[in-house]
Amino acid sequence: MDTIYPPFVPFKLPGSRINWVTSSFLIGTAVISITVVPWYLWSFGLDWFQVSMFFAFFIATGLSITLGYHRLFAHFTFQARWPVKLFTLLFGAAAFENAALDWASDHRRHHKHVDHDDDPYDISNGFWYAHIGWLLFKLNAERPRDNIADLYKDRLVVLQERFYVPLALTVGFALPTLLGWLHGGGIGALGGFLIAGVARVTAVQHMTFFINSLCHTVGNRPYSTKCSARDSWLMAIFTFGEGYHNYHHEFQYDYRNGVKWWQWDPTKWTIWTLEKVGLVRGLRRVPEEKILFAQLTEARRRLEERLACAVRPLPEPMQELLHATNARLEQLATRWKEFKSASASKADEYMEQAGAALYEIREELRNALALLDRVGAPA
Repeated sequence: MDTIYPPFVPFKLPGSRINWVTSSFLIGTAVISITVVPWYLWSFGLDWFQVSMFFAFFIATGLSITLGYHRLFAHFTFQARWPVKLFTLLFGAAAFENAALDWASDHRRHHKHVDHDDDPYDISNGFWYAHIGWLLFKLNAERPRDNIADLYKDRLVVLQERFYVPLALTVGFALPTLLGWLHGGGIGALGGFLIAGVARVTAVQHMTFFINSLCHTVGNRPYSTKCSARDSWLMAIFTFGEGYHNYHHEFQYDYRNGVKWWQWDPTKWTIWTLEKVGLVRGLRRVPEEKILFAQLTEARRRLEERLACAVRPLPEPMQELLHATNARLEQLATRWKEFKSASASKADEYMEQAGAALYEIREELRNALALLDRVGAPA
C-alpha cells in the first residue's frame, strides 16, 4: 500500500503577512504622540510658536492631501499650474500617506469597486480594516497601477515618487525641527520634531483614515444609497470638507464636496480662491438640477420604503400625507424629465420654466425630508 503524504506547504515566518515598514511607522508615530509628546509638554510647556507651527503644518499637509492628492490628482476636478502642484506634492509627501501615484491609484480603485473585494479599503471587511488594517497587513496581492496613465505624463508627479522618502523626511520632520531650533534652540528643535512633526503626522493621517472608515459607517445618505458612503458634517470640520462623502461618491468629479453654500469645505474655498488669482482653472461642477434630481430620487425611495415598512404602522392621516408627498415628488420628477427633453428652439422658455420647476422641487424636497424626519424613515 502506497504511503500518502500531506500536500507540501511552504514554510512562512510568523507575521509574514504584516507590512512591517508601514506598521512600524504608523504604530511608532502613534505611540510617540501619546507618550513622548505629553512628556515634552509637561516638562517644557507649550508656546505660541509651537502651536502656530503645528497648525501651519497640519493645514499645509492636510490641504495637500484633500486639494492635491484627492481632488486634483485622483479625480482631476480642476487644472492647476505648477506652483500649486509643487506645493501639494511637497507637503503631501510630508503627510506620509505614500506618493501621489500610489495614493491616486488606490483611491480610483476604491471608487470603481467600492464595498467590494477589489476596494483597497473595503468597509465590508470591518471598520478597523477600512481605517488602518488594509495598510498594516498584506492581505491581498499587490495591485497593478494600471489606472493612472494620465498621471505618469506629469513630470512633477513622477519626480515626487522617485524622491518620495527624502522629500517626506525633509519637509515632514527636518523642516519643523529646523524651525524649532531657530526659534528655541535644542528644546525648540525637539518640540518642532515632536509636535509639528510626529503629532501632526498622526493627526493628519487618522483624519484621512476616518474618511475610509467612519464616513462609510455613520452619517446620512441624501444623494444615493448605492454604496456605503455617508455625509458627516462633523468629519468635514476636521478633514477640510471631505466629510460630505455621500455627495462625493455620487458626483466624484465635482471639485466641491460640501456643495451647499453653508457646508464647511475649506478645500472648495481654497480651490475657488486659487482660480480667482489664476493658479487653477477648469473647475468642474455638477449642474444644480442633476444634484436636485438625485436628492429627489433618493427622497422618493425613502418615502416608498417608509410606506412599505410594517414594523411601525403609521396612523392613516400620516400614511395619506406620505402618499400625497410621494405622488407630488413623482409628478415633479416626470415634469423635470419633460423639461430636460425640450427642444433647443424653446431655450428661453425652457430656462424660465426649468427655474420655476427647480424652485418647486427644492421646496417639495425640503417638506418631504422634514416629513421623513418626523416619521423616522430609515436613512
